[in-house]
Amino acid sequence: MEQKPNISNSTSFALAGKVKDYFVLIKFTLSFLVSFSAVVSFLIAPYQQVYTRSTLSLVLLLFIAGMLITGAANGINQAAEKDTDALMRRTAKRPVASGKMKPLEAYIFSAICVSLGLAMMWYFFNLQSAAISAFSFFLYAFIYTPLKKINSISVLVGAVPGALPCLIGWVAATNSFSMGGWVLFAIQFLWQFPHFWAIAWLAHGDYTKAGFKLLPSEKGPTKFTAVQSIIYSVMMVPIGFLPYIFGISGLASLFILLVCNLWMVYVSVMLYRKMTPKSARMVMFSAYFYLMIVLLSLYADKVKI
Repeated sequence: MEQKPNISNSTSFALAGKVKDYFVLIKFTLSFLVSFSAVVSFLIAPYQQVYTRSTLSLVLLLFIAGMLITGAANGINQAAEKDTDALMRRTAKRPVASGKMKPLEAYIFSAICVSLGLAMMWYFFNLQSAAISAFSFFLYAFIYTPLKKINSISVLVGAVPGALPCLIGWVAATNSFSMGGWVLFAIQFLWQFPHFWAIAWLAHGDYTKAGFKLLPSEKGPTKFTAVQSIIYSVMMVPIGFLPYIFGISGLASLFILLVCNLWMVYVSVMLYRKMTPKSARMVMFSAYFYLMIVLLSLYADKVKI
């Protein structure tokens, strides 16, 4: 007797596949990290009791809004770069690049997400944080994305929206552009250079094939790139003192930041000395852990006002 196809199971499978495609489209892990930095910056800030909702509710709302806005920027990035993504091994299976999703669908989904995210920032927090979020979205999706094929200065441009979540979280909490928000912005801004260049070092072959110019040297992974990583890592050391100087956090976090920053200098120096993929991976993985450790230590050692 012939079995009838299980329509329910096939529908569920198709739905699960579509959800997975959207998770890949928004670069869930990256969006999570960006939203994480905004939320922790919100919690680090001297919170003004001007909201009717609990802190937990506000944190959840900020996280969702951050995921929507960042995910939208990533979605537009993938739709715009579908042809180049298809050329690279690590991105060829992305939904738009692989043909599983039409570019128009990605654009519409991204437009809905960014509209909801910005509306949430304005309604639940304040106009200033919504305005910075809109600027960050525009800079990443429409300036940084096409600039990657033109000049390596795109890394500098992309580092701005990459660091703005810290300022967004601070402004959402305080309704002001006070020094604390800029200090957190500076920490995350400088952190991105050794982090991103380590990634670009490892993926240089793919990036070159796609026409991306992301390393400081046109000759690829050279000692010049390693020197740049050292310079930015060294710059992170004095910046690490600012949270203590401006009364954001205490001595314990000052010590943690100093250790973390010196470690970033060390792994960057090792990259210069060894010039190997293994040493580049050490910079990359150190940077991953750096941001979480630094932000959480600043929050745990927050100065109560």
